[in-house]
Amino acid sequence: MTIRIGNAPCSWGVEFPNDPRNPEWRTVLKECAEAGYKGIELGPIGFMPEDPEELGAALKEFDLELIGGVVFQPFHDPDAWEQVKDAAERTCRALAAHGARHFVLIDSISPRRAPTAGRPEEAAQMGAEEWAGYVDRFRQIARMGKRYGLIPELHPHAGGFMDFESEVEKLLAEIGADLLKLCIDTGHCTYAGFDPVAFMKRHMDRITYVHFKSTDASVKAAAIANRTGFYDACGQGIFCNLSEGEVDFPAVRQLLLDAGFSGWCTIEQDCDPNLDPDPLGDARVNREYLESIGFK
Repeated sequence: MTIRIGNAPCSWGVEFPNDPRNPEWRTVLKECAEAGYKGIELGPIGFMPEDPEELGAALKEFDLELIGGVVFQPFHDPDAWEQVKDAAERTCRALAAHGARHFVLIDSISPRRAPTAGRPEEAAQMGAEEWAGYVDRFRQIARMGKRYGLIPELHPHAGGFMDFESEVEKLLAEIGADLLKLCIDTGHCTYAGFDPVAFMKRHMDRITYVHFKSTDASVKAAAIANRTGFYDACGQGIFCNLSEGEVDFPAVRQLLLDAGFSGWCTIEQDCDPNLDPDPLGDARVNREYLESIGFK
């Protein structure tokens, strides 16, 4: 049994492919390798080259394995369905070309939900018909991933409609584990107000991939008390280095070991480029912290 630790472009501030603040894609690969990692995610489709030969050569140059990729798209918006399908198909092709398996499905930030991140009692809710269409869109994209030989995985995320514990449980109950697995993100659990370790214990038989993230308890408490929206909370530094946050990573590690988990766990330290972050330094610090508690 082996647990491997990777990283992702969002740790370099890359959330959208054409953001002018993004670092150059080769810089992300180079610094990921310099920080001691052997695996990296694709990032948003269009950030890294979609030409398999070009990206493959760079992965080989920096001795990195492509782990997987995310479809961070507005599943909540039926009018954006063609956009969602296009991004998903391109992501499938890119992952399959490099032997990556993790096909992570995330409902992106909704203007109806971003203002109430971290506050489930205030969050807008879908009606029955809207919810049924929403679930079906996840089901269709999961089937697409299966056709490419990938592992479709649901990833809850603050600021979208797949965020709080009750709605995650509801969707998992409606789409079978044979079609949709689970990528748990520890920091999005704590942001949403539920314990990632307790949640993982209930669903370890469905968890095939893990994102390591943590939240700064004081920043989160202030954001909730002040009714701060998702983007402003990110700008205030709600996501922090793993050793400085409220996620109990030794307990996460022990749970993974007890369950016989084998595979990748990927650090996703979402950072705001406006905060002048140090992605390379943070990547090193996070890797060193995980090694200090027993991850290798």
